[in-house]
Amino acid sequence: MPDDHPKTSSSLAQRLSYSPRDEAGVAAWTDTYFKRTKQIVGRFGDSRVTYALFMRRPVVCAPRLAVEWLQEMAAQRGFEIEIELLYPEGKWVGAGEPILYVTGPLYHLSDLETLLLQKLGPPSVAAYNAYTMCADLPKVGFLAMEARHCAGTEMTELMVYAASVGSARARRKVGAVGFVGTATDATAHFLGKERGIGTMPHALIGYAGSTVRAAEMFAETFPDDPLVVLVDYFAQEVTDSLAVCRRFAERAARGEVSLRIDVPGSRYLEGLDPAASYAVLERNAPDAVRGYRTDDQLRNLVGPGVSAAAIWSLREALNAEGFDKVRIVGSSGFGPEKCRIMAEANAPLDLVGTGSYLPSKWSETYATADIVAYDGQPRVKVGREFLLRR
Repeated sequence: MPDDHPKTSSSLAQRLSYSPRDEAGVAAWTDTYFKRTKQIVGRFGDSRVTYALFMRRPVVCAPRLAVEWLQEMAAQRGFEIEIELLYPEGKWVGAGEPILYVTGPLYHLSDLETLLLQKLGPPSVAAYNAYTMCADLPKVGFLAMEARHCAGTEMTELMVYAASVGSARARRKVGAVGFVGTATDATAHFLGKERGIGTMPHALIGYAGSTVRAAEMFAETFPDDPLVVLVDYFAQEVTDSLAVCRRFAERAARGEVSLRIDVPGSRYLEGLDPAASYAVLERNAPDAVRGYRTDDQLRNLVGPGVSAAAIWSLREALNAEGFDKVRIVGSSGFGPEKCRIMAEANAPLDLVGTGSYLPSKWSETYATADIVAYDGQPRVKVGREFLLRR
């Protein structure tokens, strides 16, 4: 049979091989109008310019990877740049405030803008989200599990860097535990670790045939690792949690067992329904369900999935059986809003696995750059005068 599809594997491989750290990669991934600007400047004469880089929304400043990349490119090309960072890493920055000024030759800077902005905007928004989550739940550790939700490895690097920046700010401001690890080896260094941290996916439970058997397999294969067991596969979170604790009673008594709930939003945790969810919060956090709540807030409090009521219900069941030292790990949709609700409900979480500090609205991550001076003369497009040096 004839092949109706053109064979593009070689061109695809070539595109994927482009690195943003060499000239071919910069040319391949840069907006064409910036490259044309470079050619025009090369023909008619260079100018020493100053760029102002800013965001349109409040962020936590996360500039290090962008600055390091720019310095690396300047060194490769052999030109000098001046970088004035107005806000240090981890500092809150208001909307429209210049984050940094970059001064250098327009010929060399013009075609670096695309990639520079990519490395500044998204991590600054993610750092803001990470900070608010850690600050709202200061006694809870966080595990960065965003890798599967990222658009490639470079985004993964930017996001874990952002988690480290937001986490460090939360530690400084409120003494938070913050992010204690990440899921991948390649990004573990951002959080002071040599390796990634992982528990078990649902696939392992399915493979083992039971939650207890999966826990046994894990413990036998990794005897020196913490035992963190996923317990929602069979919709028997309470039953399976207690079964695991009884099987590993000595470790549970020493606080060496953790139970992770990742209940899907299509059902309630075992034993709960709307009425039972309200009841469990009335026993443990009565103020959380009083007063006005949006639909999303109510869902996080008493709805299906990993709600505050679900976490409290599991805690009650464990404590009733004498497993008060067993830790609870929550995952599934733990972004800024959900973490804030969990804090209001005083949910007894020990660790949160999250990828939801990733910006939910990508349009909010757009960093922007404007030239504000040419050969020392202030000049910027009308409407952006707020970027001029003060």
